[in-house]
Amino acid sequence: MNDKKGRMSLNVLERHLWEAAHIITGPIDASDYKTYIFPILFFKRVCDVYDEEFNEAMEFYGDEEMARAPEQHRIEVPEGCHWENVIAATKDVGKALKTAFLCIEKTNDRLYGIFGDAPWTNKERLPDHLLLQLLNHFNKIELGVTHVRDDDMGRAYEYLIKRFADKANKKAGEFYTPRAIVRLMVNILHPQPGDGVYDPACGTGGMLLETVHHVKEQGGDPRLLKLKGQEKNLTTEAIARMNLYLHGMEDFQIRRGDTLREPKFLTHDRLEQFDCVIANPPFSLKEWGYDKWISDPFNRHIFGLAPKTNGDFAWVMHMYSSMKETSGRMAVVLPHGVLFRSGAEAKIRKKLLAAGAIEAVIGLAGNLFYGTGIPASILILRKSTTPKSTVLFINAEEIYTKGRAQNTMTTKQADQVFGIYEKQKHKSFEQEGLTRWVDYDELKENDFNLNIARYVQKPLEEEKITVEEALKDFKIKLAELGKAENELEVLLKREGFEV
Repeated sequence: MNDKKGRMSLNVLERHLWEAAHIITGPIDASDYKTYIFPILFFKRVCDVYDEEFNEAMEFYGDEEMARAPEQHRIEVPEGCHWENVIAATKDVGKALKTAFLCIEKTNDRLYGIFGDAPWTNKERLPDHLLLQLLNHFNKIELGVTHVRDDDMGRAYEYLIKRFADKANKKAGEFYTPRAIVRLMVNILHPQPGDGVYDPACGTGGMLLETVHHVKEQGGDPRLLKLKGQEKNLTTEAIARMNLYLHGMEDFQIRRGDTLREPKFLTHDRLEQFDCVIANPPFSLKEWGYDKWISDPFNRHIFGLAPKTNGDFAWVMHMYSSMKETSGRMAVVLPHGVLFRSGAEAKIRKKLLAAGAIEAVIGLAGNLFYGTGIPASILILRKSTTPKSTVLFINAEEIYTKGRAQNTMTTKQADQVFGIYEKQKHKSFEQEGLTRWVDYDELKENDFNLNIARYVQKPLEEEKITVEEALKDFKIKLAELGKAENELEVLLKREGFEV
């Protein structure tokens, strides 16, 4: 169903896109849907937008050569590499699709590798008839800007990411963070137009995009944000770039690579520094690059080396080192173990606390994240000028919606937790069993253990009962005791015991 301007409604678009996944169900595993669906969606959008730009330029100039000029288009689609060329193919469809993808990537330097590396020519997995069915399904809808606005295109893309994550389940933890938790983290960081924002484990780009939504909600211009992210997985990195393009963002940088071993964002020989650093890195990486960090050229081990077989604090220290000295702030999702584990991690915690770097610890409910049922925490850090400062603890483990297979946090619940953080930020008051400010001396007494339960505990509720209720309960229990005695007596007599 379209609106008065001929635009497709978001619900119709989402439904149509989700139906595309059903076409390849069977030969393609659910965890690989994104590898095939997203490149085709992006290709169709690019070609439809190109056609709109071409028609507008033809109307203005009346000259086909001028209308095809690069300056008339956000993304160039060379002759022979258009959607129409691929849809016209009847055999070797995968080869035609792959050729078009490579052609567009070569013509547009900033799109290099954006279509990923799916095996389009593997006819056992995706035979011609099935691929044509998929392409014809997309061919039923117009995806130009006049039919689908950037905002709706972006929302539909995020909807698909969420649906694919639901299907992929455990594997989804590698690329997807529940949006409400991302919203909570971004609200706390409060990015402003002009800020540099960095996600060193950016997945499909959800955290970077939430900063765009945040700035829009605040009435600012998100195009002034300087968005940068790094992602190790080729397919996921490509999806992140598509995601940002489909949201109408053009000034961003997403690079592929292992952040801990080979960070890509450098200023000369130092790590580039940002106003906001945000991430949900992979939990407890065993092979994270310990050997390289022993002599790390970026001095990320300034507070110590993370354990050889657990990279949680390596991510913390990389992010801390990537913050600007004055305006830098960061939010990171980590397993609860980082709060209390001993050894090398305890030494790093101690130094971070001595530097006044840890501002808040927020405990979340268990089973909120794909791929792990363990409860996680959010750490908020800043480059502080006040060493040995107090730390805010928030126990939000009961703020969630229970589900059968997976618990969730709603937007409303995320905003509730943010509201709690905002109220406590000025140290005006504490809420028993929910929040508490803990000073450095108390943390020191506890050997810098940040386990939330140590500082924030639910008050024990004394059971209040009236005399009448107590007497009634006593009579019921007395009657039950009498009945049990009679049953025992009958049983003993039956077995020949004298009673």
